[in-house]
Amino acid sequence: MDLRIGFSLLSLAGLTLAPSLSAEDWTQYRGPNHDGTSSEKLLLKQWPSRGPKVVWKSDAYPLGFSSFTVKGERAFTVCARSGKEVAVALNADTGRELWSHAMTPSQYGHNGGNAGARNNQGGDGPRSTPTIDSGRVYVMSADLVLYCLDEKTGKENWQRDLIRQNSGRNIKWKNAASPLIDGDLVFVAGGGAGEALLALNKNTGKVVWSTEDDLMSHSTPVVAEILGTRQVIFFTQTGMVACDVKDGAVLWRYNFKFAVSTAITPVIGGEIVYCSAGYGVGSAVVRLRKDGQKFVATELWRIHGHKDVANHWSTPVHQGGYLYGMFSFKKYGTGSLKCVQLSTGKVMWENEGFGPGNAIIVDDHIIALSDSGELVLVKAQSSAYAEVARAKILEGKCWTTPVISNGRVFIRSTKEAACVDLSGKLAAR
Repeated sequence: MDLRIGFSLLSLAGLTLAPSLSAEDWTQYRGPNHDGTSSEKLLLKQWPSRGPKVVWKSDAYPLGFSSFTVKGERAFTVCARSGKEVAVALNADTGRELWSHAMTPSQYGHNGGNAGARNNQGGDGPRSTPTIDSGRVYVMSADLVLYCLDEKTGKENWQRDLIRQNSGRNIKWKNAASPLIDGDLVFVAGGGAGEALLALNKNTGKVVWSTEDDLMSHSTPVVAEILGTRQVIFFTQTGMVACDVKDGAVLWRYNFKFAVSTAITPVIGGEIVYCSAGYGVGSAVVRLRKDGQKFVATELWRIHGHKDVANHWSTPVHQGGYLYGMFSFKKYGTGSLKCVQLSTGKVMWENEGFGPGNAIIVDDHIIALSDSGELVLVKAQSSAYAEVARAKILEGKCWTTPVISNGRVFIRSTKEAACVDLSGKLAAR
């Protein structure tokens, strides 16, 4: 194992980074707000010529497309080791492993994860990201087994096997969705007829409600309150399905063609919902309204194909009526970071060279991770592409989402993981 500590005094003195006034945990996929945004403030917007300080970098967590989640001094992810998917907890300040928990086999089939540009070819691995809640870590394996682990020790509290217990049906390349927690419920997909979409009690793993017959996709659901009703929006193979979080009652649906894989999470901007897929499917936006107590979803626009506005697995982030993210299909190493007007689908600007990486928005800035391991800071504005800083951090293939917590950005590739300081408290690397 190669563990390179970027700030030696931190290790020698056993200190941790002091939390900033705006520090925030990133406890589930796409962050605390389910939308790829954070309320933290970026104190380091101008990077030194050698790039921001790399607090630590490690090759101990290779092979995987699982992103990090972070709570306090612990970070969590999933990697592949010795033929198994393994949930791991590590010290967020040093990168040192605290515990690990082996799960189901790391076998995905169809050679899916081995695609990529020539300089990052190969490296399949787990896709699902852990969720942290109330002292527990929830992880969904590729084989549709949901694990509930103790946050401090990794000891298993309970597990639920959707294939065995809920007549589950997996998908090509297997599960990529992450468990979503809202209140006392854990939302997952992948059950059989009548229970394709499930809400489980987070304390016991028992089914609270289930609904629908449709097959799952690779998409992680999202929870939001829209027009006064809290709802969870799933992406199945027939399209988007919104359910009342309390009882699973279907509120509205939008038919959206499935072809091979639908992987992004639906993106919500007020009463507007965006969806997209690769393989020629394209993108669409619906506006929600209520007719009495009934929800009505009206299509605002629909763009077919993947030339202009389509997301393979990179979920864009909404801010101020615009989507920011990687829009491309199989353009490894070359795909564009774009700004797209949510209400019309108009491309406001684009810049090539990002590939199918991912992005988040913090303090009116896009933090983008290219598929080749470059961390790029860009102003989140619709007027023009304005790059603020760029640094090469990782080797390998980066199809994961960067996350931020306490001024630190946590990123992964298929070869290594790193923690980068954007708080401005540490010297340049």
